[in-house]
Amino acid sequence: MKRFFKRLFLKNWGLKLFSFLLALILWLTLITPEKVFSDKWLTIPLELHDIPPEMELMEKPPASIDVKIRASKSLINDITSANVHAVLNLEKASLDQEDYPLRNSMISIPSGAEVREIRQSQVSLKLERTREILLDVEANIIGELKKGLKVENVGVFPPQVLIKGPESKVKDDYKVRTSPIDISALTKTTELEADLILPNPDLRLASAQTKVRVRILIQEENPEAKRGKKKTQKK
Repeated sequence: MKRFFKRLFLKNWGLKLFSFLLALILWLTLITPEKVFSDKWLTIPLELHDIPPEMELMEKPPASIDVKIRASKSLINDITSANVHAVLNLEKASLDQEDYPLRNSMISIPSGAEVREIRQSQVSLKLERTREILLDVEANIIGELKKGLKVENVGVFPPQVLIKGPESKVKDDYKVRTSPIDISALTKTTELEADLILPNPDLRLASAQTKVRVRILIQEENPEAKRGKKKTQKK
């Protein structure tokens, strides 16, 4: 048996070595980069889609996740976090659910590549019911009128606006204020537009309206005494 293997490998060994080297060269020539695959890890963005309109996102999941991508050597270097992303669809989300599984099918990747592994098996987030409420608008008046003048009345139109936000962040005693209105240069009744400022950054306006009109009624402090003084001067 030993003689058999010895003859098998040593007989015409030069020709056999040449054949092996020729086969190796042919293999290296015929195997293109498209047929050789490799893996790499990427940190990719996680996008949230289709949050139900009656719900608010209170606690956000991580902005990115780690995935292992497999692709041919000719393609792998072109695959980056710029052309790979994950989409978590929350269309069927509920208030009670906080943990959401991550699956390969959620990953958008270029054609010819595949997802081999997701490092995180799930992500956590918290949803809360949306609440809408009408809140009073209060004009934010700053500065002082010139001597002899007074603000008789301040009117806001409309006097209330509809706001919305997470149920726990909407308070019945909240008020919406206008941007500061400086009256120090006013000498007569004036009407102007002012921006709306919400009482909590988690709230938002329920309509496209972002401004209100503010009418500031200005009068003399003692017009009767002033008229009497003028009559005396005429006499």
